[in-house]
Amino acid sequence: MITHLRRCRDDEGRIALFVVIMAFVVLVMIGLAVDGGGKVRALQRADNIAAEAARAAGEAIDLDQAATGGRKEVDPDRAVAAARQYLAAAGVSGNVTLSGDRQHVNVTVTAQYDPVILDLIGYGQLTVTGHGSAQLLTG
Repeated sequence: MITHLRRCRDDEGRIALFVVIMAFVVLVMIGLAVDGGGKVRALQRADNIAAEAARAAGEAIDLDQAATGGRKEVDPDRAVAAARQYLAAAGVSGNVTLSGDRQHVNVTVTAQYDPVILDLIGYGQLTVTGHGSAQLLTG
C-alpha cells in the first residue's frame, strides 16, 4: 500500500500545472472563435453602413442643373450631408469623398468591436474599417 501512495505522489504537481495551462489554451481558442466571428460581423456591418451611406449620398443630385437639362451630377454639399447624417444615425464615424466628375461617392467607415472573451485576458477593443461606393447612373 505504501508503494501505491508513493507512485501517486511522484508527479509533484506537474498534472496540476498541465491542467492550468491547457485550461488557458482552451479559453484562448474559444475566445478566438467567438471574438473572431464577432469581428467579422462588425466588419460586415461597417461595410453595409458604408454602402448605404454612399447610396444616400448618391441620391443627392444637383436638382437645378438636372432640371434645366444639364449634366446629372451629385451635389457635393447635399451628398456629404446625407452620408454624414446616415453615419451619425448608425453611430459610426466615417469619411465621404466625391470624384472630380461628381459621378462617384466613396465612403469609409470606422467602427469598434469590443471582444467578449479575449477581453478577459487583456485583448482590448478592435477597430474595423468598412468601404462603400455608389455611382450615379443616368439615362
